[in-house]
Amino acid sequence: MNAAGSLSTPAVTPPRWVLPQANSAAATLAKSAGLPLIVAELLAERGVRSAGEADRFLHPRIEHLLDPYAMQGMTAAVSRVQAAIAGREPILIYGDYDVDGTTAIVLLKTAIEMLGGEARFHVPHRLREGYGMQAEVLTAAAAQGIRLVISVDTGIRDFVAAEAAARLGLDLIVTDHHLPQTGLPVALTILNPNQPGCGYECKHLCGAGVAFKLAQALLEAWDPERTRSKILPSFLKMLAIATVADAVPLLGENRVFSSVGLEQLRRPASAGLRSLMQVAKLDPAQRALTATDLAFRIAPRINAAGRMDVASDVVELFTTRDPVRAGELAAKLDRLNSERQQAEACMLEQIEQRLKEDPAFASSRCIVIEGEGWHRGIIGILASRVVDRMRRPAMVIALEGGEAYGSGRSVPGFHLLNAIESCRELFSRFGGHAHAVGFCLPASRLPELKSRVAEWAALNVEETAPSLACHAVLPLDQITNALYGWLRRLEPFGTGNEEPVFVAYNARLTAPVRLIKDRHICLQLAQGARGAGRSALGWDWAGRAQELRLEQGSVVHIAYKLRENMHPEYGGLELEIADLAPAG
Repeated sequence: MNAAGSLSTPAVTPPRWVLPQANSAAATLAKSAGLPLIVAELLAERGVRSAGEADRFLHPRIEHLLDPYAMQGMTAAVSRVQAAIAGREPILIYGDYDVDGTTAIVLLKTAIEMLGGEARFHVPHRLREGYGMQAEVLTAAAAQGIRLVISVDTGIRDFVAAEAAARLGLDLIVTDHHLPQTGLPVALTILNPNQPGCGYECKHLCGAGVAFKLAQALLEAWDPERTRSKILPSFLKMLAIATVADAVPLLGENRVFSSVGLEQLRRPASAGLRSLMQVAKLDPAQRALTATDLAFRIAPRINAAGRMDVASDVVELFTTRDPVRAGELAAKLDRLNSERQQAEACMLEQIEQRLKEDPAFASSRCIVIEGEGWHRGIIGILASRVVDRMRRPAMVIALEGGEAYGSGRSVPGFHLLNAIESCRELFSRFGGHAHAVGFCLPASRLPELKSRVAEWAALNVEETAPSLACHAVLPLDQITNALYGWLRRLEPFGTGNEEPVFVAYNARLTAPVRLIKDRHICLQLAQGARGAGRSALGWDWAGRAQELRLEQGSVVHIAYKLRENMHPEYGGLELEIADLAPAG
């Protein structure tokens, strides 16, 4: 029996709500691991089968880190870096301009310098250089005496740059997580869990995660005890930010990175982290940070440097020991983030108007929308906004000087990289993975891009109605503080470990709908034999509440997330509305 045991469910579940099928293994797991049934159901959905696996999931520890040498190419990479450090060779770390790339540089640079090496770095300018390694930068590095280059969060598709490195006599170590193209670039060695033949268990590391594994191997070879007890936990602070920001699945080793890293962020030792938290108005002494804090308060400020200005400021922020300089850099990132938000709002208004005026978008399986003068550093965020609104894949394209610079985001079931690879000859360059892509092509080829992607979608994607993934039935009278404590152990939530959406059927409004700032609503709901009451908040739900004609006495089915209000006077557990449907 489901957690909803005491209540009968309606004959027809609202069509947008998708609940998992009953899992007979959940009851066995609940008994063997001593868990509430609903927690066991949620763990079973995540592939947890035994009490031991449940313990690892609910209590991630530094001891759960995987052996870095299980990653193909690690032995050769460690040997070459150790030789460079011993021979006092300067090492160039070639990164990317987003959170993942810049934090990867910080982690690897810090490790190399702790071992006595010299680590220089290059972060490309998003608009002037674009994504990926450039032969011109490698040529300049060779002229400055560099003989070893390590790419982080890039390189797996940089065939031309890799060939240039070989001609220049540079040893290239590629560390990347993006999916390889047909064939691999010429390199001394490649660290990428997704390369053919690599048996590394966690295939979904972010770029900083791969760089971290190299740092882990180097540091453990130097001082294994100190590395495990002090250095790696400290490194996981930065890695947690990158892992959450890059939206990789928070399962397996990524769960260790994010969970232990968030715990370590309660004690931000570096001047840069302290300053960034201050401008983001986060105080870990008052409240433990969550993955949501990293995704929506910390990461946007880091990303703003690469989107709006120079991403090398991020590396300086996290490596400087001068608190005054750290404060200046954090304030700059905060200002750039505000500028990004203003530009985003302006562009989003244009996009929403276009979507409303052109009926063709309503029937498109993949929305492709372009505009002159749109800021290239923001199109990825805008693509995500369009996906959120339209519940379909979207590519947003900035037109500039006859070129079309695009960024795409997707939904489950639509492999965006496969879609653009089906017309690869159109692009000057492209890359990405199933859920996100970036590309450049001549603007004259945009009509063909739209038609080819539409053709691919018609052949490869089954069109389905938008749905809301719900995870379990939880009547309001079964919500307790003890159960909420168990649910908190499933954190951090994110991709692959989504925050549970619960369903309660036949809840009754015990008071009129209360409007908050004319946009939001607060409902008082009761359900069950004891008439258990809960407050339910609906953000931007004022219009929907009017459409549904909600009033005191209305009976509804509710899909919700469970929240804890920390207000000293009227705090407690409350619901956040994910969806509502009239009962019957």
